Amino acid sequence: MSAMEFLPVLFMTAGIVLVAMTTLFVSSLLRPSNSYPAKNMPYECGMDPSGEAAGGRFRVPFFILAILLVVFDVEAMFLFPWAVVLKEIGFIGYVEMFVFMLLLLVGFAYAWLKGALEWEE
Repeated sequence: MSAMEFLPVLFMTAGIVLVAMTTLFVSSLLRPSNSYPAKNMPYECGMDPSGEAAGGRFRVPFFILAILLVVFDVEAMFLFPWAVVLKEIGFIGYVEMFVFMLLLLVGFAYAWLKGALEWEE
């Protein structure tokens, strides 16, 4: 492979960076900059925030559960292409996917035993 074959990729990357920077620059010029304390206050269902959320602090289990959800979504994303090419990859690919799923199940069991899925304290 020569360097000329990667030229379209370089142009595409440069174009993406240019569009992103232009969008950020134009939006910084057009946005209003009239912030005041009431505007920056957290908003919860039309009521003033109370408790831990009033100070901008949120409970850690929420974020741990969100990370677990992302991990299992990624697992599902890997399962679809694996299922499509199952006949071509043979027995080795079949075993490798089950090892992958076993590792994810071990991580799920670890999170469960550590209490990451418990909402009550």
